[in-house]
Amino acid sequence: MKIKEIYHFLNSISPFETQSSWDNSGLLIGDLDQEIKKIYLSLDVDEHLLENASCNSLFIVHHPLIFNGLKHISGQLYPQKLITKMIQKNIALIAMHTNFDLSHLNAYFTEEILGFNIKTKDNFVIYCDINLSFNDLVSHIKDKLSLKYIKVVEAAREINSIAICTGSGGDLIPYIKADCFLSGDFKYHQALESYHNGLSLIDMGHYESENYFGKILSRYLQNFPIEVIISVSKNPFQYF
Repeated sequence: MKIKEIYHFLNSISPFETQSSWDNSGLLIGDLDQEIKKIYLSLDVDEHLLENASCNSLFIVHHPLIFNGLKHISGQLYPQKLITKMIQKNIALIAMHTNFDLSHLNAYFTEEILGFNIKTKDNFVIYCDINLSFNDLVSHIKDKLSLKYIKVVEAAREINSIAICTGSGGDLIPYIKADCFLSGDFKYHQALESYHNGLSLIDMGHYESENYFGKILSRYLQNFPIEVIISVSKNPFQYF
């Protein structure tokens, strides 16, 4: 199967043109006319995925391996080391990042994982009406994500509305119109500002809120005449 058959299908369900201006989704390594034998779905490209992948394959990942311009692909540092190995094994790479957040990931996470009904969508932010105490909401999130610990900012005890953005949504805080914002990678000064402005925060974790990428996309690829393998990326953070 040629990459262009997969690429055009992916573009039809999650248009690459909808990605953010700073993003780098699309075909990053390889050629549209390249023949592939297997597809691997993963949150990230990592050494475990690369070492176990067959030659002449296609990686479809959520996070682009290449964000900024590279002056070389030599050496043993990330991401050059991985790119070199991919070229050696004739492995192509497609990233579906912010375009997939918009089309699938945010809604799937809200409805299928957290079990909330979507009220409205505003670009990368989903709004839901709920009627929970802050403590009950925190317990619900921890239970659904199987988290032992979670970082929060409690600015309101009663939560009637929530905003949700998978991944890293801290820069959206000034625009949130809800009692509580659920996202990941919140910074200290964002937390301080939110607390004094009456906006509660629940930091679900970047990895924890996006690790469903492969599962979602595999549903759309099951009718293609090619083997599709979901690879589970390892969270680079550990908790002690």
